[in-house]
Amino acid sequence: MPDFWPGRRVMVTGGGGFLGQAIVRRLQVGGADSIFVPRSRDYDLRTKDGIDRALADGRPQLIIHAAAVVGGIGANLENPGRFFYENAIMGIQLMEQARVAGVEKFVTIGTVCAYPKFTPVPFKEDDLWNGYPEETNAPYGLAKRMLLVQGQAYRQQYGFNAIYLLPVNLYGPGDNFDPRSSHVIPALIKKCIDAVETGVDHIDVWGTGSASREFLYVDDAAEGIALAAEKYDGPEPVNLGTGREITIRELVTSIAEATSFTGRVRWDPTKPDGQPRRALDTSRAWQAFGFDARTSFEDGLRSTIEWYEAVGRNRVVGARHP
Repeated sequence: MPDFWPGRRVMVTGGGGFLGQAIVRRLQVGGADSIFVPRSRDYDLRTKDGIDRALADGRPQLIIHAAAVVGGIGANLENPGRFFYENAIMGIQLMEQARVAGVEKFVTIGTVCAYPKFTPVPFKEDDLWNGYPEETNAPYGLAKRMLLVQGQAYRQQYGFNAIYLLPVNLYGPGDNFDPRSSHVIPALIKKCIDAVETGVDHIDVWGTGSASREFLYVDDAAEGIALAAEKYDGPEPVNLGTGREITIRELVTSIAEATSFTGRVRWDPTKPDGQPRRALDTSRAWQAFGFDARTSFEDGLRSTIEWYEAVGRNRVVGARHP
């Protein structure tokens, strides 16, 4: 839809963050020339006042809600209340005020953490309500799941065009490498490179390595989000992923080889593995708006490591905020 973005006023919450920046780049490639990114220093989207001012200043016709308070297993365990409240209140108030303001379309970026702990693999969107999420990230996952309920309710009562996307674990250049809050790929990259540079003969990794994950390159995620914003208008949630599953043990081996780390991996089974398995059925995204991830994991991992070695290690990246 080459004429979709030019002239359309778009607000991207979290547009200064890892995924948000990729979304903004993709929209610009598509011809978007009126993108508003409300930065947290100017607009606190956890408050009605901050939301109202952002909507008044941006006057968006379409909102992509990518802002989130996120982190890995450790950050989720330390901040369950904060992760639940801030993600829930931000999304719920934003969608309500967007509806009141006459926003034409609202794209919610959900999370794979919303799925039940023992969802059959590959995860199908229809399984979303068949159980409780994995305990370590359940507050975050449930806060995000509530935004699906809100969007469906608003579509039913108000005819509000709200859609809901479920991206799997993201990675890529520009990711958060702060060990206090990073996800598994940047955390492992940093550990391996630090060990190589300091001559340490081992790295410590949480869990047993038996859990599996699926990873989506951030630019592919942005492509899927843009396509959905252009073409999808339905109440059902849609997975965004690659369909490729890899165990954490295999992931550690791949990252160690790519970073030339040859030392020992010391597994800590006293720490949680998180959700046992995680891989998506991505057929709905292809059928609904023609999305198919293009970046191989090997290429994406290489680009991420190269970015960290060239740029990322010189940045102080803390926990991301709305």
